[in-house]
Amino acid sequence: MIFDGHNDVLLETTVEGFLDGRGEGHLDLPRARAGGLGGGIFAIFTPTPGDERDPVPRAGGGHDTPLADPVPRPAAAAHSAEAAALLRALEEAGALRVVGTVAELDACAADGTLAAVLHLEGAEAIDPGLEALERWHAGGLRSLGITWSRPNAFGHGVPFAFPSSPDTGPGLTEAGRALVDRCNDLGVLVDLSHLNEAGFWDVARRSRAPLVASHSGVHALCPSSRNLTGAQLDAIAASGGLVGIVFAVHFLRADGEEDADTPAATVAAHVRHVADRVGVDHVALGSDFDGATVPDAIGDAAGLPRLLDALRADGFDAGEIERIAWGNWRRVLAATWG
Repeated sequence: MIFDGHNDVLLETTVEGFLDGRGEGHLDLPRARAGGLGGGIFAIFTPTPGDERDPVPRAGGGHDTPLADPVPRPAAAAHSAEAAALLRALEEAGALRVVGTVAELDACAADGTLAAVLHLEGAEAIDPGLEALERWHAGGLRSLGITWSRPNAFGHGVPFAFPSSPDTGPGLTEAGRALVDRCNDLGVLVDLSHLNEAGFWDVARRSRAPLVASHSGVHALCPSSRNLTGAQLDAIAASGGLVGIVFAVHFLRADGEEDADTPAATVAAHVRHVADRVGVDHVALGSDFDGATVPDAIGDAAGLPRLLDALRADGFDAGEIERIAWGNWRRVLAATWG
């Protein structure tokens, strides 16, 4: 069974399309079942209105896409409420169950129900006073990314730049530090993917929970601004946290190209790097299904067994694969949620 740390299916799907499998994209209920997907973090992402900027080539190779413009909170709040309503409609239709405790996650695993963790990718829907955070938590929110790749009231994201360090700007604001504190109090996972390096270290110094980057890669293998340095990997492991290895090919390939003709072994190589550096307990999966170009060798959620085959081919044994596929996420969610 597999737990996936990040998908964007709520951007595109409908209840009918998710149930019958006739929708486009990477994830729906039939393909989840075919691929052994037992649960995942379902992201609510607010697109930047009118932002369709293409990467700008760099002299000597590489590319750089500037940070997206901020999104006003009322627009983000309205969009996020609609997406949350869609997730609840999927639950009412019997497609999945929204979970907020490890007991609920375990119950889903036991009865074969797809488990969904409600996540905000970027905190634009949250006010600096954090009143909205309380309401979202009461409504089931259990995971929150402080930023997407744009600035907001709480911190600064990373641009999509290659090659580039993740050290691209200032860290958390005062409101961002308060957000981390309150998420810790409430048991909301703080997701570090898309946050720049200064923000990462601000969270690392402040958070009482395991550090998590839900859908990122290894900077040593692909020097994208979105990927994690060795020092960041060390800090995540020291906290008891994990990295969900992303399937987005431009965060995996050494050349940074968005080329779907990428083997599943490339994903496995990032898993192997983290496992060798900080231990297999600190690496898991975070696909970014329906939010990125993934290897044709995996294709969609039904292709997840091919990734497990690639992990076996890389030398991971059955117990290690179980931890990468499910157990590590379960452990970190239990430690975070309480």
